[in-house]
Amino acid sequence: MGILEALILGIIQGLTEFLPVSSSGHIELGKEILNVQVKDPLLFSIVVHGATALSTLVIFRKDIISILKELFAFKWNEGTSYSAKIILSMIPVGLVGFFLEDEIESFFEGQILLVGCMLLVTGILLYLTTKAKEKSGEVNFKNAGIVGLAQAVAILPGISRSGTTIAISLLLGVNREKAAKFSFLMVLPPILGAVALKVKDYVEIEQTSGAENISSLALIVGFLAAFISGLIACQWMIRIVKRAKLQHFAYYCFTVGTIAIIWKLMV
Repeated sequence: MGILEALILGIIQGLTEFLPVSSSGHIELGKEILNVQVKDPLLFSIVVHGATALSTLVIFRKDIISILKELFAFKWNEGTSYSAKIILSMIPVGLVGFFLEDEIESFFEGQILLVGCMLLVTGILLYLTTKAKEKSGEVNFKNAGIVGLAQAVAILPGISRSGTTIAISLLLGVNREKAAKFSFLMVLPPILGAVALKVKDYVEIEQTSGAENISSLALIVGFLAAFISGLIACQWMIRIVKRAKLQHFAYYCFTVGTIAIIWKLMV
């Protein structure tokens, strides 16, 4: 993977991480179109996911600081309750990542047919939000657990993490703004943890084997591209959820998913 490809894929990741169209699916489609081959495809995916996680930290910094202050008060309050819900939502994706790491990694290389099919699934979920009535519900522990299960399924490329978790939250009666906020905050701990572990493994492999892989410069370029475009997309997505416009992305997922399936079947 060259610098230009890393730049393009980083921008794709930053824009699509927050928009409900599956960043991992679009990364795979981008690699297919650009004819990019990477020895360790999950590494680049995690690095750019880390960049968008950082952009989430920037956008929600006030909320995060408020939660941390209440958390370190060492008593049960709104902040500790919210933190407990985030931890609960992390359990399913943590178990899947721990026990099925090799199987997951196999999904991130040339699985265009899978991406196309999963984009159709994402489109269906987004379209179902048009049936959800406007409600003002909170994120409770039951909802957090269900949304956590949805996030675990969204590991599959083509299943939008933000789209799935927000759609499920809305169908459960959670307020739109609160659904978007929880969706973006719940992914921070598992993504940041995965980034730290994967980078550690990558550095150790490079030092011991000297195996040729994606260059550090390409990773940096991809990271910065994803971070900057993520800042823009995150704020845009919050406004979209508030205005109940998710069905437009459903049509987009239906279109791109169908094209991806036809493309793969014809090649």
